[in-house]
Amino acid sequence: MTLASIRAHAARLVASTLAIVIAVGFVVATLVLDQTTRSTVLEAAGAQYVDTDVVVTSDDGRGLTDRVGTLTALDGVQAVDPSWQTSVQAAVPGRTGSQHLVVESVAGDPGLRWQHLAAGALPVRPGEIAVSERVGASVGDVVPVTSYDADGVATTTDATVTGVVDLRGDPSAGLYGRAFSTADQAQAWGAADPAELRIAGRTGTDPAALTAAVTAALDGQDVTVRTGTEQAERTAADLTGGTEWLTAVLLVFATVAVLVAGLVIANTFAVLLAQRTRDLALLRCVGATSRQVRRSVLGEAALTGLAASVLGVLAGIGLAAAVSAVVASTDSPVPLSGISVPVTAVVVGLLVGTLTTLLAALAPARAATRVAPLAALRPVDPAPLRSRGGVARLVLGLLLLLPGAGLLGLGALQAEVLYSLAGGVLSFLGVVLLAQRAVPPVVAAVGGLLGRVGGLPGRLAAGNATRNPRRTAATATALLIGVTLTTAMVVGASSTRATAQAGLAAAYPTDVVVDAGQEVPAALLGQLRQVDGVVGSTGLTGATVVGPDGYETQVNGVDPAQAQPVLRSTADLTLPELGQVALPPWAEDSWGVRAGDPVTLTAGDRSRTLTVVTGDADRPLLTAVDLAGLSPGAAMDTVWLRLADDADQGEAIDAVTDLAGAAVPTAFVTGLASERAAIDSVLDVLLLVVTGLLGVAVIIALIGVGNTLALSVVERRQESGLLRALGLTRGQLRGVLAWEAVLVAGVAALLGVVLGGAYGLIGAASVLGDLGEIVLSVPWLQVGAIVVVATLAGLLASVLPARRAARTPPVAAIAG
Repeated sequence: MTLASIRAHAARLVASTLAIVIAVGFVVATLVLDQTTRSTVLEAAGAQYVDTDVVVTSDDGRGLTDRVGTLTALDGVQAVDPSWQTSVQAAVPGRTGSQHLVVESVAGDPGLRWQHLAAGALPVRPGEIAVSERVGASVGDVVPVTSYDADGVATTTDATVTGVVDLRGDPSAGLYGRAFSTADQAQAWGAADPAELRIAGRTGTDPAALTAAVTAALDGQDVTVRTGTEQAERTAADLTGGTEWLTAVLLVFATVAVLVAGLVIANTFAVLLAQRTRDLALLRCVGATSRQVRRSVLGEAALTGLAASVLGVLAGIGLAAAVSAVVASTDSPVPLSGISVPVTAVVVGLLVGTLTTLLAALAPARAATRVAPLAALRPVDPAPLRSRGGVARLVLGLLLLLPGAGLLGLGALQAEVLYSLAGGVLSFLGVVLLAQRAVPPVVAAVGGLLGRVGGLPGRLAAGNATRNPRRTAATATALLIGVTLTTAMVVGASSTRATAQAGLAAAYPTDVVVDAGQEVPAALLGQLRQVDGVVGSTGLTGATVVGPDGYETQVNGVDPAQAQPVLRSTADLTLPELGQVALPPWAEDSWGVRAGDPVTLTAGDRSRTLTVVTGDADRPLLTAVDLAGLSPGAAMDTVWLRLADDADQGEAIDAVTDLAGAAVPTAFVTGLASERAAIDSVLDVLLLVVTGLLGVAVIIALIGVGNTLALSVVERRQESGLLRALGLTRGQLRGVLAWEAVLVAGVAALLGVVLGGAYGLIGAASVLGDLGEIVLSVPWLQVGAIVVVATLAGLLASVLPARRAARTPPVAAIAG
């Protein structure tokens, strides 16, 4: 009977199947893209650690080369690579001046070589280098490289470029040029004793076991031992601020999407069983028990859910692959190539789809078998709102809404997304249950206005919408779900975007920093201001002072009034006032002072006592006036530049690098704007993925609207026939249903926008609370568009049911 029922009603099950496929596809695509993004970010930002089994890092900065022999002798160790690093100045052919390059050694063991080549090969002997694309050199170029010894004596040697390394995906790739040489060459250029060792295990060696062995061998020493994956994750988190918030956002929206699908599936089965009430009653009359009928309905739901879940898993993987392909074809700094499909995504997709369908079908299945067989063969009037069932829904709705609202508030205050997620689910279920009482009065109030502008069809539509509160609430609820979810997504994404931008501005307040290490010629500052894309600049003076610990340290002096418009944010980089010194955390720890304490700085025979404020600059920062009083000979040695938002940042940074290198060969140009823009683009791509996935939730909601309107037409078949018999034309009947759909959809859209806005803001506060200051943002234009689109969608969903009702002959409709 179950299989026969599925075959007979296959067309009617399409709506349920679509809802399941879309919901499961959403969940699976979310999990697959989350895993793919994690893998991609790890391979890009932590590329040098991904294929490494163990990483040893010195905690006190001391060299680790004396541990190489001990670690090489351990069982399971294939190779140990000390990571030699230094910096040089390079004069690249075709570019004026010189530029600062950070040099890293290439591992001697091939298994530890992580560099991906865009052209050429890695260096194998001294006098050869591979460079990043940021440098601008090509294979075969001969680059004069200048290094400095401990006494500052310069030595220039020629290096031949053997390869170009592709660092795409690493947000720090645009900060400065990078070069890769042999370990011997890096040491010849002044590389210090490495403070990090990368270890490769032999084939078949468990990284966790090898990590434990290395930890035991270095027990009691001031080092940190991690697996390669742990180190890669740490590096990626340091650069991007971590992706836990993004995962939380994805899982929250995925959970809500499953809830939406469950409500739509329940509504679909209610429509389906309502249309088959007489069929089920006849089965009861010929001997089928209520348990048999219920088992048949649930079996139908289980088979439908399983089949649709399989399709949903395939659709989700396909959607993730399509998104990956689109992103890979762009210049996005997230170089998605292929997809990573975890087994958990497939299992979760199948379980979510099947169990959601079964749970959603329970209530309709029970309702279908609780009516006596003979009573089911007769028309049944809808139960009044004040019936026992209506009171139960009211009480249950309040019991869900009030604790849910409390959990939402708690989650927002404590930045606990799990509290907010539970509160959101409970409160929204309460809203759905209370909609039967809350929606009809609003519809009635708006319907009074509609009757004045819609003529006879409008007045009939307003009356129909309020005559059966249950039917009106069911239709409105279907669209209310979609609008609430969409609005929550738009508001949440906008707030996430605004918060992320504020966080990036605080982390990267300057776009370009030119650190000359010596006096900057006055003409250079004027040249830098003329560079295309540069819209602001300020010079910082520098001097050497003695701190309270008795050691010399470099400090900078800044004019706060000139620096303010150049900085993107002063949330972390504090600009001092007269009599203040902004100390970075390392200086506070070294000098043993905290914000508000006095600190005395000395330069020669002059000293000045200043008040400490906490800042995040690389050096202690005081006003230029205070520094001039402390060190009258302080000269400008650093320049901060701001770039236009629409400027080609790569070209602007290259131009600044060329000018600074020509004027001051030792100048170190840091393009912080490139890293901020890269991370900003990462956020853009990931939020775009979320937005695209959540767009399908609207389709689920429209399916629910279509279902309830179809049921409405079925229930009012005789009523429509009577209206036609009394003279209502087909066009007027279609108009009645269209006006009714617009009325109900418009009210649902407005209520959904209010609810969704609240959920979006609370969700953003819960997810982003741990990141620091939250910026709540409501995109009013998009919210207004949601109301218009939702209303039009409700009108569109009424077309087929209205056409069916208008095409039915009046006599046939009255006959039932």
